[in-house]
Amino acid sequence: MIDHVTIRVSDLEASRSFYRRVFELLDFPGSPTETDDFSEWNDFSISRGGGEKPVTQRLHVGFVATSREQVDEWWRAMTAAGYPDDGQPGRRPEYGPEYYGAFVLDPDGNSTEAMINGPAKTGGAVVDHLWIRVRDLDASTRFYESLAPVIGFEVRPLPNRAQIRLGRSSFSVVDDGVPTKNVHLAFGAPDRATVDAFHRAGVDAGYVSNGEPGERPQYHHGYYGAFLLDPDGNNIEAVFHDGG
Repeated sequence: MIDHVTIRVSDLEASRSFYRRVFELLDFPGSPTETDDFSEWNDFSISRGGGEKPVTQRLHVGFVATSREQVDEWWRAMTAAGYPDDGQPGRRPEYGPEYYGAFVLDPDGNSTEAMINGPAKTGGAVVDHLWIRVRDLDASTRFYESLAPVIGFEVRPLPNRAQIRLGRSSFSVVDDGVPTKNVHLAFGAPDRATVDAFHRAGVDAGYVSNGEPGERPQYHHGYYGAFLLDPDGNNIEAVFHDGG
């Protein structure tokens, strides 16, 4: 499963205002976790970018809605607040017979969507899917194929993209000459051995390590992760949350 997605933003307060409204309209329970440099809504977070931490660009992220009516109201409220329209509410049968979504741009120009596809999802996750634009579709597909046996996801070649399915979540790498940049995507792992195997599989296949397996107590006690760079330089992680 997708454990979390983190994007870096150029103006933290502007992006906080945007995403707070996104999730208020989608009935996010409770409040986000926030620090001076960070805000998190379950499996999605934003952090302050700039300098050595460049801003995320050209990402598409789909957020879970509970009904078509909620999608409609989300789009009306977000566009009325001045956020640019990126696609009016409606059916998208090319994605599924029951797929219904609407799109707006965040302050850094990333495409955000409220969507529903069949029965409403439960469990607290806010991210339904990602679209990551890539420079070389074959190269990016091979990257995820090298990790699939370890993490347990399915890589499905489709016209102009490859879809990576993890249970009820998914993301796609999309053929595009101008790639998504500076996104952080973390997969949940069932144990430390899987995190170790994820890193080893990537390095053995020739991909660049962005952090060897180990504990990261700065995130929380028992956080055990490892990091690789995909062919476009995005930070891809496997993480195990050890509650023992």
